[in-house]
Amino acid sequence: MQWNDFKPGSNLTVQEALNRASAIFKEAGLEYPRQEAQILFSRVLDWDRLKVVLEANTNLSQMQADRLKVAVKRRANGEPLAYIAGSKEFYSLEFTVNPAVLIPRPETELLIESALEWADRAGYSRGKGVLAVDLGTGSGNLAVTLAVLWPRAQFKAVDISAHALAVADENAYRHGVQDRISWYRGNYFSALSGIDPPPKFNLIVSNPPYIPQAELARLPLPVKGFEPLEALNGGADGLNGYRRLLSGLSRHLLSPGLVAVEIGAGQYQDVSGLFKSTGLFHRIEVRHDYQGRPRVVEGFAC
Repeated sequence: MQWNDFKPGSNLTVQEALNRASAIFKEAGLEYPRQEAQILFSRVLDWDRLKVVLEANTNLSQMQADRLKVAVKRRANGEPLAYIAGSKEFYSLEFTVNPAVLIPRPETELLIESALEWADRAGYSRGKGVLAVDLGTGSGNLAVTLAVLWPRAQFKAVDISAHALAVADENAYRHGVQDRISWYRGNYFSALSGIDPPPKFNLIVSNPPYIPQAELARLPLPVKGFEPLEALNGGADGLNGYRRLLSGLSRHLLSPGLVAVEIGAGQYQDVSGLFKSTGLFHRIEVRHDYQGRPRVVEGFAC
């Protein structure tokens, strides 16, 4: 099917548009073309997927059809659905996203689970007593989610990208937690160097860049072609972000406290070794993702 076959008009029904979009996606090599089309339609039309099915015989307005045509072309060219829709769900909350920030992944929700379990064991009811920092905040999904869950906690969040911080701030306002998160631009703890005395935290979370540089070219097109490479590139061995984080840790970590970081495939031994080398933790644990792979390293300070 050619692009000029997709000619929206006043008599185009939802079903006809879905059929055309599915054919275009199949030709483009998308793995699940029909499902992709339904999800895309639900986001662009602001309908739930059930309504997309139930309204199959409904005629699209010219505006709806034009918007769908543009969105279908963008998706067929490899652009992630989240960027087309302008948002992504994370921990049951909707987050604004654009190409300035990584798209939140389900695996990163494990960092939220780590923080919640730690706080529960430590007795920090509703986050009271939690002093937290999110290093490499991106869309702000970690800091904002925790702030929503913990109405009595205070947060700082850091990113090297001013554009990413603008997205994160928008998400904080979106969820009504803007007064409890302070944003800082810079690289890990160096972003906080102007604060005297240096702030200390009993919770430090981070999803740093961890893809080895040589592997970036092998990433799927929706990732390498659209998401910010600086948020993916972990240096020659993928560990640069962890080294930078841990190098400033002794000045900022409260005890008792938790440091939790997301890791990539095959990095558990290396990252846990870096944690051990600091001498700051009495216990280091791993949390596995939904496929049984090591995904989060947790360091518990004495």
